[in-house]
Amino acid sequence: MTKKLWFQTGVGILLALLIVKYFLEIKHLFYPVVIIASAIFTPLLLGGILYYITEPIQRFLEKRKFPRWASILTIIIALIGAFGGFVSLIGPSIAEQMNHLVKSTPYLASEITDMADYIQDNRGSFPDQVNEFIDKMANSIQKYAVMTSVFLVQLIQTIVSWAFILILVPFFFIFMLKDHEKFAPSMYKLFSGNRREWIKKTLSDIDDVLRSYIQGQLLISLLLATMMYIGYLIIGLDYALLLVVFAFFMNVIPFIGPWIAFVPALVIGFLQDPKLAIWVCVVTLVAQQIDSNLITPNVMGKSLDIHPLTVITIILAAGNIAGFLGILLGVPAYAVGKVIVKNIYEHRKEIRSAATKNV
Repeated sequence: MTKKLWFQTGVGILLALLIVKYFLEIKHLFYPVVIIASAIFTPLLLGGILYYITEPIQRFLEKRKFPRWASILTIIIALIGAFGGFVSLIGPSIAEQMNHLVKSTPYLASEITDMADYIQDNRGSFPDQVNEFIDKMANSIQKYAVMTSVFLVQLIQTIVSWAFILILVPFFFIFMLKDHEKFAPSMYKLFSGNRREWIKKTLSDIDDVLRSYIQGQLLISLLLATMMYIGYLIIGLDYALLLVVFAFFMNVIPFIGPWIAFVPALVIGFLQDPKLAIWVCVVTLVAQQIDSNLITPNVMGKSLDIHPLTVITIILAAGNIAGFLGILLGVPAYAVGKVIVKNIYEHRKEIRSAATKNV
């Protein structure tokens, strides 16, 4: 019985629960380690994202006989130039649209208030189904407003807390570009034989998954934001650039992010002209269809192979556990965990096949 998979799995789960239980009882001993790890985590994460974005450029340069120091210097100069060009090109437009939005806020609030007063004064003439729909919409808007305000407060707090350690990001980024070939060998060289090969393969698979996810998600977000910007310009939507910049960052969140970005565009379109709200829906629908049927399958391929329902579940659970950071990291963390579990399962199959093979 002890050789049965279900028995071994049950024992493993019980041992894991016991480890967690006793760890929680002595967690105060690890508090200094947690503080240090949390301080390092943010620059390490951002440095890793920058590394995966620029690693193809470094590979391209070094194939053209660039030495390592020259490729790193070229990438840093290119990043500084790209950031400066981005700020100089769209910075004035964003500032202008932000100022215009701030000045228009009283007008937008007045329009929303007048609309709500009109609906409230004429509710007696509406059918019961319409009144029920209005009540549901009011509750949904209220919940969305509360969630949005909480999200914005958390985001501002996170940005302020991270601002003090962002100076470490360039150091992590440069050392990743300089010594990234040494990371995996420094781990699997501690082992030998089949276990060493398994760890080497697992680390390589994790690297492939993270590279595919980060590069693919950013490219998809950029293409989707570009399509939406073109669509917003065609229909003449106000604050198009501001809305698209917001959409770009929201589109990084798989599946749910584009719909979060859709809500402010719909509200502004409706307040500008009720007919424009329909065109905002059309632009969003067309962009989403092109993305889901053409861009995402070709960019991401089958590298992650995660069902959309699983993505939604992960985002909701991770958001409740770790807030905005959990929403961003939930899917890649799940993808990494899936790779590890898959490799463990395949390794066990190889061991079992070798043990039961007829000699």
